[in-house]
Amino acid sequence: MVGEGSLSAKDNTLRAELPDTSRVLRLLNPQDAVTHANAVYQPLNGPIAWSSKIDIDFDAVEAMMLKQERLYKNQKAEYGDMAEIWDVIQNAMNWLVVYDPEKDRAVTPVARPWAYGWGGREPGGYILFCWDNFFASYMHAIESKELAYNEAVQMCREIKKLGFVPNFAAPGGLKSRDRSQPPVGSLMVMGVYNRYGEDWFLETVFDDLLTWNRWWSENRDHDGYLCWGSNPFDPVAGDKREGVQNEFKAASNESGLDNTPMYDEVPFDTTEHLLEMADVGLMGLYIADCKVLAHMADILERPKAKQELTERAGRYENKLKTLWDDEFGMFLNKRTDTGELSRRISPTNLYPLIAGAATREQAERMVQEHFYNPDEFWGEWILPSIARNDTGYTGRDYWRGSIWAPMNFLVYLGFQNYDLPQARADLAEKSKALLLKQWREERNVRENYHAETGGDPGARSNPFYHWGALLGMINLIEHGQVGSPMQVFD
Repeated sequence: MVGEGSLSAKDNTLRAELPDTSRVLRLLNPQDAVTHANAVYQPLNGPIAWSSKIDIDFDAVEAMMLKQERLYKNQKAEYGDMAEIWDVIQNAMNWLVVYDPEKDRAVTPVARPWAYGWGGREPGGYILFCWDNFFASYMHAIESKELAYNEAVQMCREIKKLGFVPNFAAPGGLKSRDRSQPPVGSLMVMGVYNRYGEDWFLETVFDDLLTWNRWWSENRDHDGYLCWGSNPFDPVAGDKREGVQNEFKAASNESGLDNTPMYDEVPFDTTEHLLEMADVGLMGLYIADCKVLAHMADILERPKAKQELTERAGRYENKLKTLWDDEFGMFLNKRTDTGELSRRISPTNLYPLIAGAATREQAERMVQEHFYNPDEFWGEWILPSIARNDTGYTGRDYWRGSIWAPMNFLVYLGFQNYDLPQARADLAEKSKALLLKQWREERNVRENYHAETGGDPGARSNPFYHWGALLGMINLIEHGQVGSPMQVFD
């Protein structure tokens, strides 16, 4: 950690004095610059270069930048018709990498303002969200093996401390010790591994991911079904957000779908610490998690772990199959207190496809009767986060209708398990159109999008949030530019 120090300025030079070292930065093109006290003021009317090297000038820095620009353009050109999509993803991911001085590491918070806010509005802030940052690992893998590995390893380190990946983790020990978030970690790790094929990476994260997998069955099981939840804990950081625990809001936040209408009026059991709803989205992702980890165990020659995971996948898959409603043609969430099936549906009701739990006939019905249904999910802009005919649908209020890239991405992965080429192509094309609309108009990669206009929902949608780029990842997979995490199911 950096201790006390001082900063001074003289002759267009900044000098930082620290307890054990000093650093000097020179302004290489000081035209119109003014030095005053501990600052150098430079008009932003042209290129500016600073350097800590003595034997370098502005022309040398400019030459280095131009060289990197040429390399970037060459990489972009390799993606052909998908070059603009690649460019969007690279901008989204690389701009959001920051340094965390608390743990001396690089991480990729979801958005710069979020990092600043969760960091107490102090330099060095960051915020890591569970499923967001596993998605970031997979997206980094397109061009940076190192950043991809780092992001996954940093998230798995949280498991060593808690037994699960928390919903959020921020500076000062602030994290959600009561709840996790959707279990997409092993899927995204598999996507990274499929690209680089280095077994040591799987060795590094496998035991942690297995621990997290066991945590779900030990903490979120009700009569063989999985439900979202929140366990009570003693606050550690003294932050008011730690008080949101063992209650409905915390359990809904664990789902990642904070204010979704799917859970409106569903009770929360403070004794079992569970939302009283068997959730097909969670079960679909969890079964896929078991199957992917079993595949990893096979690669790593861990037969006992493979057997354990295969058995657990089968057990939950059998329970998930009981949630199929043949009249409605969909897997439906089920109230665990009343036994009633809920017809309040979102794209998460398609997640059993990710697990491969649906029959071919069921998959085709879900696509034809719901995905392509304009009263529910189909339209110019897709996929709304709750069916359009739901009474809670607004098209813009966060998870009450806005379009979210991770939902499109996960549904697309589910489609890959089945012979659904037209649905895959349509979802890819519409996701591309949604991403590029805001990118071309505003250079935005949004947290979520208005389901009726394809633009800014007007509230609670950060304009530059990395998982918005998952809309582009769908297209890179569809056009064979990037391998899919679902290759394990081939």
